[in-house]
Amino acid sequence: MIHGRKVIGIIGGMGPMATADLFTKIIENTVAKTDQEHLHVLIDNNTDIPDRTACILAGSDAPLGPMVESARRLVDQGADLLVIPCNTAHFFHAGVQAAVDVPVLNMPEISARYCAEKGFGCVGLLSTFGTVRARIYEPYFEALGMRLLHPTQVGIDNLMYLIYDEIKAGRTPHPERLYPEIVALEQQGAQAFLLACTELPLVFHDGGRVPFIDPTLLLARAAVEAAGGKVKE
Repeated sequence: MIHGRKVIGIIGGMGPMATADLFTKIIENTVAKTDQEHLHVLIDNNTDIPDRTACILAGSDAPLGPMVESARRLVDQGADLLVIPCNTAHFFHAGVQAAVDVPVLNMPEISARYCAEKGFGCVGLLSTFGTVRARIYEPYFEALGMRLLHPTQVGIDNLMYLIYDEIKAGRTPHPERLYPEIVALEQQGAQAFLLACTELPLVFHDGGRVPFIDPTLLLARAAVEAAGGKVKE
């Protein structure tokens, strides 16, 4: 802790661009007029963490060990709170939290509270298949009386292609292939769309009539507040 403000630790590498996006949003959402007024942020960009979706589908907890190693490394370096810029990795949130004595902010829980505050009763979930299969978001939304809608299997396949074969692979993304699914979910009652993979906010920016909600942004703002910084309006 420096000057009464806490140090933020980012368990990164899942993927690197999503990690950079969270760091950027922490900076952009902090009220600061000088370098010294920004928060101290530590980043462990651990790209050796196995793919979370593949492990969930295989029934493996292989990502947990290296995630815990990253968490402990950050705490040893002075982190007072931790954040995980990967939605699917929150399947292992409880295990990471149990391994350290500092709070690990929970992005799905933060997102659910935000949606409830906005009065959304039904939200479309755009995510990896691992996040869908593991029901990572459902408990938090159901506890607050909200319903989640998922794309069709074709839509999920297109999401996985966009995330893995385009964004993570460094190729030109084509989010427009998801537009028919988004329209269909809107017709089913979705009042907003949750970009519940940290790669998706990199390519979806405007939901038109139905807003896109960026969990990375919500996590960044929650981290700034938890660290004792002043969050921009």
